[in-house]
Amino acid sequence: MMQLPARYDHVGSFLRPQYLLEARAQKARGEITPEQLRTVEDKAITEIVKFQQDVGLKSVTDGEFRRTYFHIDFLEQLGGVKTDIPVTIRKPDGTEELAPPVIRVIDKVRHAKDIQKADFEYLKSQVGAGFTPKVTIPSPTMLHFRGGRAGISKDAYPELDPAFYDDVAKAYGDELRSLYDAGCRYVQMDDTNLAYLCDEKMREAARQRGDDPNELPHRYATFINKVVAQKPQGMLLGMHLCRGNFKSTHAAAGNYEPVAEALLKEMDLDAFFLEYDDDRSGDFRPLRFLPKGKTVVLGLVTTKFGQLEDKDALKRRIDEAAKYAPLDQLALSPQCGFSSTVHGNNIAVEDQRTKLRLVIDTAREVWGD
Repeated sequence: MMQLPARYDHVGSFLRPQYLLEARAQKARGEITPEQLRTVEDKAITEIVKFQQDVGLKSVTDGEFRRTYFHIDFLEQLGGVKTDIPVTIRKPDGTEELAPPVIRVIDKVRHAKDIQKADFEYLKSQVGAGFTPKVTIPSPTMLHFRGGRAGISKDAYPELDPAFYDDVAKAYGDELRSLYDAGCRYVQMDDTNLAYLCDEKMREAARQRGDDPNELPHRYATFINKVVAQKPQGMLLGMHLCRGNFKSTHAAAGNYEPVAEALLKEMDLDAFFLEYDDDRSGDFRPLRFLPKGKTVVLGLVTTKFGQLEDKDALKRRIDEAAKYAPLDQLALSPQCGFSSTVHGNNIAVEDQRTKLRLVIDTAREVWGD
């Protein structure tokens, strides 16, 4: 198993600067070219790389500054995948909700082109010595969970097992190899689906689609392991479980117990980023399934709101987690990214710095440098 660059980490996305949002809007209106937008993105990424290094992080991302959505922008570049862009729904109480994007498999899934390679190469060119550039990509389970069997072409895949899972794993393996060849050694997959399977409403929705929510986590563990089997040796592969992160709202709640064994014990991943920023995540007992050699990164600091957590309270929670998993197999991070979609959370730009400093300072006091 590979070790994380430090006892503190982060999930990857940052609030987009206003000038980048404006450039994206200009591109959408046809006022600037894709090349002109990329130049603006390059500038913003150079700045966010410097920010991460200055604040003291060891792993550094491009802030997901080239993406609108953390998952769609990647998945729709796989051959055989079609996505319908989500729409915002205004609810009767005046709040807004993003209708989940529909992701459909319309043909055999394949790696049609290098998806992240050029983006990684730019990131790597900006990252200084002693820092590890990290790439974040959506989990392959997203091609199944949202639509279930109905979302996957029966012409392309009369049977899902093993052809569909093998093809997706091969496509992911091709992408991981292309990143490895470009010098990438750290990839994080973002997975909402296992977190959603902790929520009874989402479990019922899975049943309605014809899936067994008790069987799915184990099926997904087998699926993820097909990807891990393709991973180049010497690449750290982690997974972040996300309960939804849109404009400071969440989509799912519930203890990790329904998925913990499949996740921690069965998946051959190096690290698991788990959201534990409030009561909706339940207790730390599910960590008892963590085997030797793997790390759980405790997402104890929220990215949804600016109010700063108390350092002593964080240490008490780490102590509590250490009753179920060895302290030397734990690390600390914010619970999610600051901006999983281009819209961003309702948090001030400067709060990103204070939250990350708190994570780093707390981790250093708990585990040493």
